Amino acid sequence: MKTDVLKLDAKKAGSIDLDDAVFGLDPRTDILHRMVRYQLAKRQQGTHKVKTRRETSYSTKKIYRQKGTGGARHGSRNAPIFRSGGVYKGPTPRSHAHDLTKKFRKLGLRHALSAKATAGELIILDDAVVKSAKTSDLAKNFKALGLKRALIIDHEVNENFAIAARNIDGVDVLPSIGANVYDILRRDTLVITKAGIEALEARLK
Repeated sequence: MKTDVLKLDAKKAGSIDLDDAVFGLDPRTDILHRMVRYQLAKRQQGTHKVKTRRETSYSTKKIYRQKGTGGARHGSRNAPIFRSGGVYKGPTPRSHAHDLTKKFRKLGLRHALSAKATAGELIILDDAVVKSAKTSDLAKNFKALGLKRALIIDHEVNENFAIAARNIDGVDVLPSIGANVYDILRRDTLVITKAGIEALEARLK
C-alpha cells in the first residue's frame, strides 16, 4: 500500500510502501476490544479494600446474654449485621490483569494500525525533529497538518520535539517500542515517522 510522506510543514516529501501484513488487514473489532480490555485491566490498581470482622474496632465481648432477651442471639458488635461491623466477603487487594499470548498482542497491534490506515486517519512524516523546543512553532506545524487529537510515533523521540509537544492538549508522543492498541485507538489521528514505520514493521513481522 503506497502512501504519501509529509514534512512537518505539511509539504510532500515523496511516498512510502506500507506492508499490507501490518497496515492492510481488515480490522476486527473483537480483537481490538480484547486488547483494550487487556490493557485497561492491567492498569487497574486493585487496591480496593474493606475491613473484615476481625479488623473492625469494636470489642469482642458478647453484647448480651444468649437467652431470655426476646431478641436474636448475637456474639459480637463486629458482626456484618451491625452498622460499622465487618464486611462479609468484601473486596481485597488483587491484580485485575489477565493473560494474552504474545502472538495475539502482536496481531492486535497490527489490527489497530490497519484500522487507522483503513479509516484514512494515518499520516506518515518524513521525520519529527525540531531545532528549538518552542511549543508555539510546533503548534503551527500541527495546525498545517490538521492535527488536533493525535498520537505521534517515532523510532527514537527527538528531545526538543517531545518538550515542544508536551504542552499541546490532545497530543501524545511515543517511541515505536511503546506503541500500543489503546493509545492508538483513543486518538483521532495516528502520525508515524518513516523511521517509526520501519521499526514497527520489523517488530510485527
